[in-house]
Parts: sequence; C-alpha cells; structure tokens
Amino acid sequence: MSEKQPVVSNRQTPFSEAFKAFIGTDWAPYPAELPEPLPAAAYTPARRAAVSKLFPGERLIVPAGGLKVRSNDTDFRYRPHSAFAHLTGLGTDREPDAVLVLEPTDDGHDATLYFKPRAPRDAEEFYANARYGEMWVGQRPSLDELSALCGIRCAAIEELDDDLAKNAADTALRILADADPELTARVVALRAEHQTGQQQAAEAADDQEQADPDAELATALSELRLTKDEFEVEQLRQACARSAEAFAAVVADLPEAVRRGRGERWVEGIFGLHARHLGNAVGYDTIAASGDHACTLHWIRNDGDLNPGELILIDAGIELDTLYTADITRTLPLNGTFTEAQREVYLAVLEAQQAGFRAAVPGAKFSDVHAAAVEVIARRLAGLGILPVSAEESLDLETGGQHRRWMVHGTSHHLGIDVHDCAQALRENYREGTLREGMIITIEPGLYFKADDLLVPERFRGIGVRIEDDVLITADGNENLSAMLPRTPDDVETWMRNILES
Repeated sequence: MSEKQPVVSNRQTPFSEAFKAFIGTDWAPYPAELPEPLPAAAYTPARRAAVSKLFPGERLIVPAGGLKVRSNDTDFRYRPHSAFAHLTGLGTDREPDAVLVLEPTDDGHDATLYFKPRAPRDAEEFYANARYGEMWVGQRPSLDELSALCGIRCAAIEELDDDLAKNAADTALRILADADPELTARVVALRAEHQTGQQQAAEAADDQEQADPDAELATALSELRLTKDEFEVEQLRQACARSAEAFAAVVADLPEAVRRGRGERWVEGIFGLHARHLGNAVGYDTIAASGDHACTLHWIRNDGDLNPGELILIDAGIELDTLYTADITRTLPLNGTFTEAQREVYLAVLEAQQAGFRAAVPGAKFSDVHAAAVEVIARRLAGLGILPVSAEESLDLETGGQHRRWMVHGTSHHLGIDVHDCAQALRENYREGTLREGMIITIEPGLYFKADDLLVPERFRGIGVRIEDDVLITADGNENLSAMLPRTPDDVETWMRNILES
C-alpha cells in the first residue's frame, strides 16, 4: 500500500534523539473497554446486503476518500464519501483514506474496513505526522475500537493492496471511482492486468456496447438511498427539528443583524453557530438573501444589508453528526409584517407548494409534484397579468415554458445523507421514477421577480419568495418533517412577533 504522505512543512524543527526517547514515556494506558456500536450499525448490514445481491461474485471497493488541501499545509474539514458513510454508519470526520471492501463469498459478501489505526506513542507518527498523529489530530481508534463502533471487521490500510491482488485474475473488481482517484488508478491498473476470461470475451465481441462497471456501482449505491430506513427517517426528523431551532434563533437576532450592516452575514453566522452546536455543521452553504438578492437562486455571497420593509429568504439546514441534513427555506418580512405586494406573491407560492403536497403520495410520479406546483405558478402569473401567454400555453412542454422566467428551478429533489441525495440515480428511477413509502423529498416552489425585470409590475420588483419543506412519503400520503416552522403569512407574522417580544 503506498501510504499517502502529508505535506512536510518547511517550518518543522527536527526532533532530537533525547526528545524521541522522552516523548513516548509516562502516558496513561488507552481504555481497555471497547466503545458501544454506533446507532447506525444496526442498519448498515441490510444496506450492504442489498448491494451484495446486485453484484454477486464481484469484489466491491468503496473508499471514504481523503483530505483535500485548502491551502499549503491546511486541509478542508473532512467529510467521508456519502456512499461510504451509508454502508458503514461512520459520519462526521471518520475516516480519512479508509476503504470498505466487500469480498465475494459463496452466499454473498464479507465486509472488511481498511484504515490507518493509531500508532503507539513511541512512534514518530504519534508526534510528527500532521495528518494522522495523535498530537495533531487527536486520539485515533485502534482496529478493535473501530470494529466495535461499526460492526465490521477492520484491517490496517497497509494490507489493502495485497488483499486486492489476491485472486484478481478470477474476481471482477468494481470501485466507487470518484471517492479516491489515487486508489481508483491502482484498481484500474490491477483490473487491466488481471481481466477475467469472461471480461476478455465480452470486450472482443463485435459491436457490443460495454457498460462502465464503476459507474454501475456508483448508480447502485446512489439508488440504494432512494428509500430511507427507519434510522434515516429519524435522523432527518431530528435534523429538521434542530434546524427549526436555528431559524428561531435567527429571527430573534434580526434586529441586531439590521443594526450591524452586512446583515446577511450575521444571519448566516447565527445559523452556522447553531448548526455547529446542535449538529455537525450546515448541510450546505446557507443562503441568506435579502431584497433583490432573493431572486438569485444560489445567493451564497451573503454580504448585503438588511433593510426594514424588505423580505429575507433563508435557505438553510443543519447536518447531524451522522451526516443527514435538513433543507428548509423560509421567506420572512424583516420588520415582521408582509406588505400587500409581498403577501400576494407569498400566497401564490404557498398555493403552489400546497398543490405539490397533494401530489406527493405513494404511487405518483416524482415529476407529478413539480407539475402540480408549476400549474399553480403559471395560473397565478397569468392572473397577475405577468405571463405573456395563457397558463395553458406556458405549460406546454414543447412550445411553452414562459413561466420558467420566474421559477427556473425544479420543485423537488431527494434528501438524506446528501442535500441533493441520490444524484447518481438513473433518470428513470429518479425524475421519472415512482414515489414510494420511505422516500424523503423537498417541495420548494418559488417566484422571483428581479428588480430589473420590466415585464413585472413595479410593485413586485425585487421580491423573491421560496417556501421549502422536507417531506416523508408515507403509506397513505405524506408527512411534513419541517412542519414545526410556520408557512402561512399570518402564522409567520405571529411566530416572528412572539419570538421578538419574548
């Protein structure tokens, strides 16, 4: 195994022999008892079994991925690849450069988790290795400790290459290619060196289109998350509840955000503070968009002032330590009361969202939710005299689409361990797929009337509204997991007033 080496700093002072002899002495022993299993560990065997059934007799390699350099010798905060986290139950910062291997057996696959365990305290790695050393990154687990946490046999990462080479000529290899490019290159080379006879025959067949084995694995691992298990549903329920606490904290601090200037940054900071305290982090860059900024869909610059009388669109979610994240949007009047024009736009978006809720039922198409919401959007735009054609003409998929000037995005996406979960799923199983019990999607229509849009009546210019909730498909309908946050304009005003007056 070619171990990844950290960048060596030119600021590092050499260690004397006396120090090397001294540093390993007089430390308390590590705890003898093993940690309790992670809560997710009860659910991950079923997830691995589901993947096993799809690829019998094949060796499956799912890396966690490595640290990414931010600048020079500093790295970005680590997050494992979502597929690795889903199959192992490891979240937060576990475990850089680890690799999960599913080894084929006669009746399925055996799992082994390869990673770099902690070094003894008299080893140079303990004090001198900025990537793995306990002095630098804290106490790392032993093989037995990580195995106890995730319920998977663990082995040292140095054994990985030799184990992958075993029976390579007779065992098909698939790897989650985007997780660890360096390991992927080694696996691709190994696969080319030891192709099975079956693979060679297939490649020799005339005019036979060859599927990418690694892309097929990525798709399967992504589609595995389309339907959530009981643990995942509860995690998303918690993520929504904690995100609602952060939204309330933002509202409580809005007067300070207005007073200080660059209030969008203040809003982002308040939400981020609660995300780090109540969870792992924000699940994505917070959008704190006031006034006309709300008409920029992915406004993450967040450097604007907050002006009383305007709206602020806040799109934010807390990611838990398990990496499951909420994704909620609320559009709020900065002074606590909607103007007549703001309320009119808000009610149009709310009606569209309610139509999406009615369409989000088991057996419906995923695309039905969007179709229901945009039908309302087009009709409302026509009623406001903004749409240059009839609603029916605009909704024609081949010749229309004019309403998309004011709502260019889709209404829904899957949500889970990624904010845009299951992104590698096939179109026929995602956008054209059928909603099933246990799926969790967002419903998030919007209307965005940019300040310089001359087709929009002047009273609406600079108003952007989006309402987004996280929705569990149930056996007989759906459940709004983020329903603890108000949605109607009257309820929003009452909620804000109660917070600001408390």
